[in-house]
Amino acid sequence: MPVTETENNRALLDRFHSAVNSHDPATIARAIDEFVAPDVDFRTPVPMDVTGTQALKRVWEVLLRAYPDIHVALEETIAQGDKVVARNTVTGTHLGDYQGLAPTGRSVTYSEIFIFRFDGGRIAEIRGVVDVLAQLRQLGAAEVPA
Repeated sequence: MPVTETENNRALLDRFHSAVNSHDPATIARAIDEFVAPDVDFRTPVPMDVTGTQALKRVWEVLLRAYPDIHVALEETIAQGDKVVARNTVTGTHLGDYQGLAPTGRSVTYSEIFIFRFDGGRIAEIRGVVDVLAQLRQLGAAEVPA
């Protein structure tokens, strides 16, 4: 794969992250429609009853409801061939329901790593690892072992 295509994939991911940091559901939905293949293979620790871009849109609906000020900071990206790996730090204030947990007003900071595979200039596959335990601990929903 030419370097230019690899760099294009990295640039597309940067534009996608800019959209998700807009806090605007319509902007995020448009970015998903533009940058993500409709049948994206979306694998994260969040079980869903929908697939493809609908699953990704649902994740962002849930996150924006829980953390209206959510921010995803790209800490590091590695691009090779048709893949881009992103290590992110996510911050937000818990102001809405999240996984059955009433708003706490607490701030959270947690890490995630995603591997994006591109095909035809769109995100075709997303595999992610999210530090949900750190998030739940900060919300007081999980105890820290002694």
